[in-house]
Amino acid sequence: MSDIKGSLDTARFDAIPETALAWHRAGRRAALATVIETWGSAPRRTGAQLAISGDGEIEGSVSGGCVEGAVIVEALEALDEGKPRELEFGVSDQDAFAVGLACGGTIRVLVEPVGDVLPEALLAELCTARAARTPVAYVVDLDSQVRQLAYDGHETAFRMDRSGFAEESRTFVAIHNPPLRLLVVGAVHIAQALLPMARIAAYDPVLIDPRGAFGSEARFPGETILDDWPDEAVSKLGLDSRTALVLLTHDPKLDDPALEAALRSKVFYIGALGSTRTHAKRVARLGEAGFSEAEIALIHGPIGLDIGASGPAEIAVSIIAEMTRVLRKGA
Repeated sequence: MSDIKGSLDTARFDAIPETALAWHRAGRRAALATVIETWGSAPRRTGAQLAISGDGEIEGSVSGGCVEGAVIVEALEALDEGKPRELEFGVSDQDAFAVGLACGGTIRVLVEPVGDVLPEALLAELCTARAARTPVAYVVDLDSQVRQLAYDGHETAFRMDRSGFAEESRTFVAIHNPPLRLLVVGAVHIAQALLPMARIAAYDPVLIDPRGAFGSEARFPGETILDDWPDEAVSKLGLDSRTALVLLTHDPKLDDPALEAALRSKVFYIGALGSTRTHAKRVARLGEAGFSEAEIALIHGPIGLDIGASGPAEIAVSIIAEMTRVLRKGA
């Protein structure tokens, strides 16, 4: 049995839709307020959400505190009417400065009562997809008031984690991507620099190394560490389109089984440490294992952007940079 030290950082996966669904099902009534458009230096990005219960409890934020009071009042009225509302607020320079912005802006907010406007079944399906780490888009036509979920299409919006209006339309597309995850095989010096950088870049990192002397709490304080063999660990964690896999051990016994699992999955990034010569040997082994040239070409090796990196920290920077390029621009 694996000894899991630390815990996955789930803070980046807000539970706003789940909270609204729970309040609705408990008979408390609920509304979801979503930022649908911004101008200037808006406090929250498009897609940010606030859940409001019928008794005035809130979860989340649409402005960092600038207009929440007004949104709550409008949401409670919308719940009584059973109708959606589109709101627009100007954030003054003074209010913006209070929440850490250099200047003010304008935000538009859509308020949707659950049940009357946003069907419970649709919200439940959205929450199920989020729990399963399935990327999903919530699509609402503000003219026809038709609401639906989309699991494909909107490729650019999914890749960029960017909610917004479809071009030249009143159709708002809210992207619900799972949190980014980084699985690192090999508790080496590069990993000591890479894991904290990954958290800054909004990844939930997990370190995998069956060698107890390497993957210790003393060397990686506060990190999530699995001491399973890498292929067992990645199977347990799952490999999906919001996961990156980085292999740092140089040891084929550790790297190759996890690498083979990743090549059969939908991970968006696979990177493997090693020289050009080391990678050539890796390619040969994978070819003998039955992988095609196209599959093997998915591996970024030697790992990282070529920025002339020297030392573990700079190599970690090059890895994060390459992961970001692949995530946002594609392979």
